[in-house]
Parts: sequence; structure tokens; C-alpha cells
Amino acid sequence: MVITIVAAIFVILALFVAVGAIKIVPQGREVTVERFGRYTRTLKPGISFLTPFVEGIGRRINMMEQVLQVPQQEVITKDNVTVQVDAIVFIQVMDAAAAAYRVSQLDFAITQLTMTNLRTVVGNMELDEVLSQRDHINSRLLEVIDAATNPWGVKVARIEIKDLQPPPDITNAMARQMKAERERRAVITEADGEKQAAITVAEGQKQSAILQAEGRKEAAFRDAEARERSAGAEAKATELVSTAIAKGDVNAINYFIAQKYVEAFAKLAESPQQRTVIVPADMASLVGSIAGIGELVRTAQAEQPPIPPRPANPAARSATRGGTAVPPAGS
Repeated sequence: MVITIVAAIFVILALFVAVGAIKIVPQGREVTVERFGRYTRTLKPGISFLTPFVEGIGRRINMMEQVLQVPQQEVITKDNVTVQVDAIVFIQVMDAAAAAYRVSQLDFAITQLTMTNLRTVVGNMELDEVLSQRDHINSRLLEVIDAATNPWGVKVARIEIKDLQPPPDITNAMARQMKAERERRAVITEADGEKQAAITVAEGQKQSAILQAEGRKEAAFRDAEARERSAGAEAKATELVSTAIAKGDVNAINYFIAQKYVEAFAKLAESPQQRTVIVPADMASLVGSIAGIGELVRTAQAEQPPIPPRPANPAARSATRGGTAVPPAGS
């Protein structure tokens, strides 16, 4: 009986020693080992063995990336506007021993450090800069906090401003300002459109005027050329008449005068405003002109060569071809 009790006690002690000596560390965690309260080493993920009754577990450190919530706080900007600001911080422990023994309450320390630097960075900027330069704020906070947490064995991956809330009156004023700015841009855009339209219309009118002027110029040139040719023809006709007169041909001047006389009389008769044709009183001159024209016609006919007479019938034509004229049956 005593032996059984001793054996049971021995087994219990062996199990206790084994449990205290064998340690299993999960992935993403690290464990510090202390010997009589002094840090000696860090256990990596997996199974490890400790010296019973000499070494013990110190701190269990999470080595995965963690997200810390920075509480919302009031920050006064450079232009004396109070804004509500909150943020989130992404951290990762790189040195388990430094994170365990160089700072107490690591998460709380990083949160307070972030809040303090957030007040400093935002307080040195005006409201418009705070609202429009979040990336700049994030970069400055990341640089400062990462340098401060480096001795703690912590790497700050990134910091993001989660929300910025100006006071309601400032928000309303910004909304009115934005509306006024958009209306101003709309008016400017409309004015630019009207300006471009007016310029286009003016350019069109200018081109039209230029083309019309060129058309008038071309028409005037054509009219002048026609008048020049007409004058040349008139001069040529006058020259011919003068030559004929110089040679003693009186009919030429009679023809020339009669032609002008008839043309003037024809224009007088063709006028749409004249219902009555006024005949000149000196009809004798007109009759003389007509007589002169008749004389010209007779003279022209006399100067033409005589035309041979045509045969009266095919028989006569054939007889003519044979060289003997046969009189018609009726003669």
C-alpha cells in the first residue's frame, strides 16, 4: 500500500516536471524564458524544453500585425478651428524581448504616443490643409511614431486618419462656399462659351465679307474686260468704216449711220414705260437712211458671183450631164 502511494506520487511529480519542461509555442507567437526572474532567451514557434524548477515562461508576445484604435479627440488647428480626429495604427512586434521588457503596456503606450503626435501635426496646419492633405498627415505621423517605437522592438507599418469632423457651422459655411464656387465656375464656363460663339460668328462674317468682296472684284474685272472687248470691237468697226470712207465708199458711212439710227429707235420703242411711240418729225432722213441700206444690199448682191440655175427635172439634169440641153416638152 505504501509502495503504491509512493509510486503514484512519483508519477505525479514526473508528469508535473514534464509539463513544466516541455513547452509548445504556436505559430505567430514568441515566448520569453526567464531563469530565476532574469530573461535568458526567446522561444520560437514549435516545441522547446526548459530546465525544470530553474527556467520559467516570462511573456507571451503576439508577433502578428495588429491594429490599434486611436480614440477620437478634439484638436485645435492653426486657424483656431476645433475638429474631431481619430485614427488607426498598424503595428508589428519585431523583437519580442524588447517589446516585453522595455515598455509596459505596449498597446496603451503606442496609442497615447499617436494621440500626442496627432495633436501636434494637426495643430500646425490650417483647416483647409487638414481636410485636403490627409496623406501628408499620415506620412508625418508614421515617420515620428515609427522612430519613437523602434527601441521597443515595434515596427509601425502605417497610420491612417479615420475621420475628420469640423464643427457644424464650419461644415455649413464650407458647403455654401463650395456651392458659390461651383456657380462661379458655371458662369465663367457659360461666358467662355458665349465668347467662343461670338468669335466664331465674327470669323464667319469676316470670311463671308472677304468672299463677297472677291466676287465683286472678279465680276468688276469681268465687266471691265467685256467693256474693253466691246470697245475694241467698236473701234475696229469704226476703223473699217473710216477706211472705207477714205477709199471713197459712201455706202459704208450710210450703213454705219443707219445702223445706229435704227438701234436708237428700237430702244425707244422697247421701253416698258412707253405706251406711245414717238416718231421723229424728220421722216425724210429716216427714209434716206433706209434707202441707203437698200442700196447697200443691192451693191452686196451685185458683187456676189452668179448662181447657176438648177435643172427643172431629172431628165433635164441628165441631159445637162451629157452635154446637150433638151428643151422641156411644153416649149
